[in-house]
Amino acid sequence: MANSVLPIRLDAGLKKRLTAKARASGRTVSEQVRYYALLAMITEENPDLPLSMIQDILEGMEQAKQGLLEPYPWGAM
Repeated sequence: MANSVLPIRLDAGLKKRLTAKARASGRTVSEQVRYYALLAMITEENPDLPLSMIQDILEGMEQAKQGLLEPYPWGAM
C-alpha cells in the first residue's frame, strides 16, 4: 500500500515534543505521528487493553515478521 501525504498543522510545543519522542525512538517525526495514530486507533477499538500491552503486541507482531519468534514448548517443564 502506497503512503499518501496529509499535511497537518502542529503548534510549536507539540512539534518539539514529537521531535524529541521521535529522536528517542529512532523514528522520523512523520513515522512518530503515524505510530501515535495507530496506537490511538487500536486503543479506541480495545479500551480494555492497557497501552503497554498494545505496544508489546505490536512489537511481537514485528518480531514475527522478522522471523525472530521461537515455538513455545507446550507441556514441557
